[in-house]
Amino acid sequence: MTVGIVILAAVLLVVVLDYNRLIQKSNAVTNALGTIDVMMKKRFDLIPNLVATVRQYALHEQETLLQITALRTESFEKLSMDKKQIIDNQLKEINRQFMLSVENYPELKASENFMQLQRTLNETEEQLSAARRTYNACVTDYNNMIRMFPSNLVARLFHFKEKEVLSILTSERETPSTKKLFHS
Repeated sequence: MTVGIVILAAVLLVVVLDYNRLIQKSNAVTNALGTIDVMMKKRFDLIPNLVATVRQYALHEQETLLQITALRTESFEKLSMDKKQIIDNQLKEINRQFMLSVENYPELKASENFMQLQRTLNETEEQLSAARRTYNACVTDYNNMIRMFPSNLVARLFHFKEKEVLSILTSERETPSTKKLFHS
């Protein structure tokens, strides 16, 4: 009987420890996703300042400015994470096109205000990229725990579900054509 109690206690201990580790890893995923959210919001708020600075130099770049404005019409905080990802991908592409069009304005590139905004945007993009890598690492750890024995039994018992890593769009996997970039 004592052996049975020891085995039961050991099993219960494994279940409790695995459950707590699953909760910890799930919370790490949520935290990493929150960091991405914060960085996307920072970029989302920074772009109008860039637009306002450029407007005085590039009145004929209306299409890019209108696209950015259209993306900003929805309240960022109320968007689902899927919608934020869609907007994030659209903003990345618009930002790339926008920076290419800036090359036509040497006096704009020399503007200290514009240079500071551009540095801030570049820094934000780097932080966003790092946040995505952290998120994917947290998701991988979490998913590994859900799949590995014996924690997979605990995960199944308490209905923990796998999460998806962030991935890039198929169009971003292609090697950019320098010919297209310089003749857009």
